[in-house]
Amino acid sequence: MDSKLKQELLSKDKQYVWHPFTQMKDYEHRDHLLIERAEGIFLIDADGRRYYDTVSSWWCNVHGHGHPRIKAAIQRQLDAFDHIMFSGLTHAPGIELAEKLVEITPEGLDKVFYSDNGSTAVEVALKMSFQYWQQIGKTSKTKFVYLDGSYHGDTLGAVSVGGVELYHALFKPLLFHAHRVPAADLRQARGAGVMDESEAAAARLESEREVAESALAAVRELFEREGDTIAGIVVEPMLMGAGGMIMTPAAYMQGLRELCTQHNVHLIADEVATGFGRTGKMFACEHAGVSPDIMCLSKGLTAGVMPLAVTLCTDEIYAAFYDDYHTQKTFFHGHSFTGNPVACAVAIESLRLFEEEQVLERAQASAVALAAALRDSGLTELPHVADVRQLGLVAAFDLYADAERREPFHPEQRIGAAIYQAGFEEGLILRPLGDTLYFWLPLCVTPEEVRDIVARTVRVLRRVLS
Repeated sequence: MDSKLKQELLSKDKQYVWHPFTQMKDYEHRDHLLIERAEGIFLIDADGRRYYDTVSSWWCNVHGHGHPRIKAAIQRQLDAFDHIMFSGLTHAPGIELAEKLVEITPEGLDKVFYSDNGSTAVEVALKMSFQYWQQIGKTSKTKFVYLDGSYHGDTLGAVSVGGVELYHALFKPLLFHAHRVPAADLRQARGAGVMDESEAAAARLESEREVAESALAAVRELFEREGDTIAGIVVEPMLMGAGGMIMTPAAYMQGLRELCTQHNVHLIADEVATGFGRTGKMFACEHAGVSPDIMCLSKGLTAGVMPLAVTLCTDEIYAAFYDDYHTQKTFFHGHSFTGNPVACAVAIESLRLFEEEQVLERAQASAVALAAALRDSGLTELPHVADVRQLGLVAAFDLYADAERREPFHPEQRIGAAIYQAGFEEGLILRPLGDTLYFWLPLCVTPEEVRDIVARTVRVLRRVLS
């Protein structure tokens, strides 16, 4: 890009743009990284420098940037028509995508409701669950449960069931009351991490069951005491993202499923981030072999290319809304861009790529390479690194002033922010969560690229933490 144009754009960026999750004063004397192009796993800035997109552009990108089949799907749909409303009208992409999603999601999720992003998918789930209980006569079931450290979006309903104080505490006067329960954090398990020795794995599995049961005890006690007033529990299966990449055991999801069935509570799975292969399975619920009552999807739904979200539910829930109009049991909810046909066409093409190019199968080799790189790169030997963990193509670790004693860095040191900036020098887009550093890699990443990413990250850590 011409240097004059670059400076003009960056000046206007400071003048007009308010970036998300950003203290804009941080950029008073420096600029945002100006991206001009993207291809595959790389972002390319206005000066032609290339950066690994290690966070998949906020956990969205699946097949790499600029995939030719995705671009062709957009063009084909635009040649037909761009957008129409989805109330009273319908179209082939919306119908075909719904059919495909019912086929591939966990058993029992038979109806698809479209929206446009992860937060709204969760809002739909909350309203759907609440209205269901009202319409079948269980009018006392009005409360929801969420996990400490959970994140389900930034609209007010989603914030009401969010457990990250940094993001949510300020807005409490605007929120509805919900019950908070502890998460089953695998960092509490003995031998947690990426080891694969058989004896260590057996010990770890037993410890994971103990972590799961400890967290389930709080849910059990709450359901036994308040179950008649609880509509649903919202959970990020296996991996809680924004709360610090908290990984949870499969036994926890299995226990939640049993408790929800026993106490007649909806299990709402927020797979906005974990859906579409990132954890090594198409959906994270598959690791536990459970089917939720409601599932929220977005981000990777369109391969991270266009805004689209869905909330799937069971036929039983749908039936409570299916009645003569005068009963007013309609689900009065919708969005201007509900079921956008271009986005639906992209999602269909993405799912075809999964089938025809064996995306999940190929990603397994990269996940194995990631585990090996985390072990062999010297990362785990760094004195400030602790709790290295991995699930599929997601990996994370925590940074401490004293890792052995888990003593954190002083917040004013802003270690995570320093690593973010230093990453640019190594050609990495790293976006830590506080002092938790993570990889959220696209499924197109190769084993060679994985090893290179981890090696570059270790160099960044050595430089910043020395």
